[in-house]
Amino acid sequence: MSDNNPSWEKEMLTQLAESSLKEQRRSRRWGIFFKLLTFIYIAVILYMYGDASLTKVSLNEKHTALVEVNGVIADNEEASADKIVTALRDAFDNKNTAGVILRINSPGGSPVQAGYVYDEMVRLRKKYPDTPLYAVVTDICASGGYYIASAADKIYADKASIVGSIGVRMDNFGFVDAMKKLGVERRTLTAGENKALLDPFLPVDEKAMAHIQNMLTEIHHQFINSVKQGRGDRLDTSVDGLFSGLIWTGEAAVTIGLVDELASSSYVAREVIGAETIVNYTVEDDLLQRFADRLGSTVAQAISSQFFSTSAR
Repeated sequence: MSDNNPSWEKEMLTQLAESSLKEQRRSRRWGIFFKLLTFIYIAVILYMYGDASLTKVSLNEKHTALVEVNGVIADNEEASADKIVTALRDAFDNKNTAGVILRINSPGGSPVQAGYVYDEMVRLRKKYPDTPLYAVVTDICASGGYYIASAADKIYADKASIVGSIGVRMDNFGFVDAMKKLGVERRTLTAGENKALLDPFLPVDEKAMAHIQNMLTEIHHQFINSVKQGRGDRLDTSVDGLFSGLIWTGEAAVTIGLVDELASSSYVAREVIGAETIVNYTVEDDLLQRFADRLGSTVAQAISSQFFSTSAR
């Protein structure tokens, strides 16, 4: 019977196929909708509560200005000189700023970037003598981080904070012996006898190394002089290893003059500056960039992969 009249079978198969396609389209549309809804929800939550630790107030009210220095101090990083200097200028320019707190949590970084910030802090303190500038250390304030902090009127820290590391370093590796064992020959062409300076595949050039060491010593002296100028008589220069790159706890740092007192940002705002309300002037990336950073690249890629793979089916 089916051989003589197969049209009903074809019609049934067609209906089943169409129903399946409609169901797939419906499922795909709802999947896209819920993924977008989840994405928007997370973005809104991050936007609303990203700075929940700070009070949101009108800039027309007296307040303490906060500028964050987080992470490595380097160009194109969160703690770049451009971002820090811009935030400091904005904070000082507001006539309702009662005082400025530079809250530091940094292991250091570029001496050039740190020097830019240091010089600007000195300039702003002279331009706005009635607006105090305090550095408050959280977890760590080392190397370039301390370079910056030393330009403040006072430095505050927690008793367990890590402070110091007044020194300069440059890292390099050597693979000459490994290349010999592997039978690899290094062929480098240069115009200028020192153009391949510190090439890890070439033997150490004592003359070049001495030149580099002199350069590091010069930068170290610049660092030391800036710290001495910023800290003045508060610094106990008789302490052994003070400028050798050693680090101390916040509690020990008070006794040798690296830190003035033990206190948090909220304490300094409330008790020292006298303006308990804190407004964050830190320059931040746009909302989408902050969302991507906080969510994490792995999760973001997973969401992106799921979204595009679903919509392409």
